[in-house]
Amino acid sequence: MKKFTTVALGTIAGLLCSQSALAAGSVTFDDQIVITSADGTEIAANLFTPVTTSPNATLPTIIFVNSWALEEHEYLVQAGKLAQDGYLVLSYSARGWGQSDAFATVGGPEDMEDLSAIIDWLDANTQADISNIGISGMSYGAGLSLLGLAHEPRIKTAAALSGWGSLPDALYGGESTSLVWGTLLVGSGYLLGEISSDIPAYFGDLLAGADVSEAIAWAHERSPLTHVDKINARNAPVYISNNFNDELFKPNSSLKLYSLLTGPKRIDVNQGIHISAEATGLLGLSNYVWNNVHDWFDHWLKGVDNGIMEEPPVTMELQSSNQRVAFEDWPSASVSTKTFYLGPRGLIGDGALRTSPNTSTYTNAIWSGADSIATTGIPILSAALDAHVNLEVSAWLPAASDINSIVYETSSLGSPLKLRGVSTLDVWISPSHAKTQLVAYLYDEDALGNGKLISHGVRTLHNATPGQDVKMSIELVAAGYDVPAGHRLALVLDTYDPLYQPATLLAHQTQIRYSSSKQSVLKLSYDP
Repeated sequence: MKKFTTVALGTIAGLLCSQSALAAGSVTFDDQIVITSADGTEIAANLFTPVTTSPNATLPTIIFVNSWALEEHEYLVQAGKLAQDGYLVLSYSARGWGQSDAFATVGGPEDMEDLSAIIDWLDANTQADISNIGISGMSYGAGLSLLGLAHEPRIKTAAALSGWGSLPDALYGGESTSLVWGTLLVGSGYLLGEISSDIPAYFGDLLAGADVSEAIAWAHERSPLTHVDKINARNAPVYISNNFNDELFKPNSSLKLYSLLTGPKRIDVNQGIHISAEATGLLGLSNYVWNNVHDWFDHWLKGVDNGIMEEPPVTMELQSSNQRVAFEDWPSASVSTKTFYLGPRGLIGDGALRTSPNTSTYTNAIWSGADSIATTGIPILSAALDAHVNLEVSAWLPAASDINSIVYETSSLGSPLKLRGVSTLDVWISPSHAKTQLVAYLYDEDALGNGKLISHGVRTLHNATPGQDVKMSIELVAAGYDVPAGHRLALVLDTYDPLYQPATLLAHQTQIRYSSSKQSVLKLSYDP
């Protein structure tokens, strides 16, 4: 299958490369490059080279790294465009993918050795300007690009698209295993590549939810957040693109990474699922993110004064209007915290989201065993339809079951509520089982009770003491959303979502506690 995929893409490469620049003679293309790494692994690559009038001229250089389950021909259109603009562009298949040897290690030491071998090869065999090398990729390639920037000092800058800041957060955020995306990654790895045996073994540990320390340590070492000090030590410029509806690499850790970078930096958070906001650029269509990638490399590798560093370095595309808002930094001084306190549900009606602390002592209870009306929808599909065709992930909240969920609502808003960034929830519970999970959904609710999903978050406890009160802290996925005046904000809590591995299949009860000394609090990040 791997060889078939590579041959098919290689055929496409030949078709594409017979056009435009190659036909005009301004660019040459070599699709037969093999580079030997330090351990003898052979890495397959292709190379676009601008035709120069001087054999001694050096060229600014860009390295592309493939996405998971794809290979080196992924970036042909973008590589050809960049070559026409005067860049030497090498795209390679990371080990375990395409026609490259060995097993994929997800940014392990071997991947870093491969990258160093590639730069050595460029230095010895091409006109690459070794002082002006950039690296880029989508998804897996984005993660390897950031790790490469941290470990290989000859790389000057990186553009990471739909990558990760923290791999533990992606696979086990909130101590909850990413069931759908983890299964998809492992399955596609078996089908389309050669993956290290560590990968399914560690994912199995996360599914079991028992001894996960070794898996977390493995993922931690492969996280750009772990190595941000190395990037900062040489003030390396970084461009990041991520998407609000990315259920694999949620934007939270990319925003955190951005906040910790001390060198030149930019982040665009777009509407879309994993890689969808960037994907049209691979086809050569006009694309906001890829336009910024070109400008970023032109500025940092060619010294072009194109104004990209004078633009606000943080942008967010709003879910509610598809307009972009900009900030001068992140966290932003213009973004504040609005606090709501959870008030109990009585015999009639729902719970409340109040601006003043709760003063009553009360207990509500919800049961596991069935999903409630609140959900993130059909994994992958629902988020994609919401982001790109405005087919909303929604629920009619009055139909939410009191047995396995609880709804909290504000009063009608007197003015729009502009949500920006990461919101959090602290809720006091008393579980009846040592393993319990709570999923929080944040909705924009209209006067008729129709709720549009804004964000969600999950938390799993693996060793709780049954019957003992415990504060469960949940981080919601970052949002860019304007709740209109006259609508309500609604929070729904239940115990299951199809994106995540359930804590247990045994029926259990979760009691939600209220008292003046144990306040359950929703903190919203918003622009006043």
